[in-house]
Amino acid sequence: MKLGNANLTQLGEFDEIIDVRSPAEFADDHIPGAVNCPVLSDEERARVGTLYKQESPFAAKKLGAALVARHIAEHVEGRFLDRPRDWKPLVYCWRGGKRSGAMTHVLRQIGWHACALEGGYKSWRRHVVVELAELPRRFNYRVITGATGSGKSRLLEALAAQGAQVLDLEALAAHKGSVLGGLPDETQPSQKMFESRLLAVLRRLTFSEPVFVEAESRRIGALQVPDALLESMRASPCLRIEATDAARVSFLIGDYDYFLADPASLKEKLACLRELQSGETLSRWNDMIDARDWPALVGELLAQHYDPLYRRSQGKNYVHFAAAPRFATDDLSAAGLAKLATQILATSA
Repeated sequence: MKLGNANLTQLGEFDEIIDVRSPAEFADDHIPGAVNCPVLSDEERARVGTLYKQESPFAAKKLGAALVARHIAEHVEGRFLDRPRDWKPLVYCWRGGKRSGAMTHVLRQIGWHACALEGGYKSWRRHVVVELAELPRRFNYRVITGATGSGKSRLLEALAAQGAQVLDLEALAAHKGSVLGGLPDETQPSQKMFESRLLAVLRRLTFSEPVFVEAESRRIGALQVPDALLESMRASPCLRIEATDAARVSFLIGDYDYFLADPASLKEKLACLRELQSGETLSRWNDMIDARDWPALVGELLAQHYDPLYRRSQGKNYVHFAAAPRFATDDLSAAGLAKLATQILATSA
């Protein structure tokens, strides 16, 4: 290992992880917990790259050096002046080259114990791929199943509040996992970012206690659940939430309340079902939206779309679904879900 370099096994030894890549690179994926201090903006990175290809590497290096030096000075002055003498940051760029080397050099010259990550972000990405191929198989999962509107994601929160280990894939994916599952003010992360977030959560879990996870299909919105995790989940013991229809309808109206304020968006989402539902059905649902008859609309969506899908998929994909213990409830309020979590934990002990 070169002086001033560190590897992935040493991540926990540093006070701060600094990603000096461009904002677009950082947004696509980064080491969880890292802060972005770009030494080239997206536009500057493209400009230097174009110069490298069209004129010469020497010309590109001259421009890049000037830009990088300017931004490093801005970061030192704007972000790091209050750091103590014993501050120990880890710096990385795309592959541990010039960008992270320049930042690390300046920070070390100041007197801080800065190191550059060997291999940069590319080494992190390789690490994530390798880890997610095997690590998910080592946990003892309890898969929460239940028809749409059974409050499964909220139940995970209630279980976590009572000390259980929980893996909330939909929270990591920023999506509720159905045609209406997109969140109003949050876009889904990239597949790489989803996997980085997933690995970070798995690394905090222990193998000695069960991990509660919601039954998912292969895709959550635009994202794919890693094969090793999905295979392990599908082979794991299940538990089944059996909520009454009235409780499910009431829960969904509250959980998707943002659609009530944007009927046009709801109609647009339902139009995606045109290959599965007749034009007459979609027209009737649009009429219900116009009339703001949410209980009728949600009831029909459950009966005619979601429940048939659930019945077809769970038994086929989850081998222990038929033998799953059942937990009946007519209360999916916060208090009702807390009570349900207590019952589940009592039987899972």
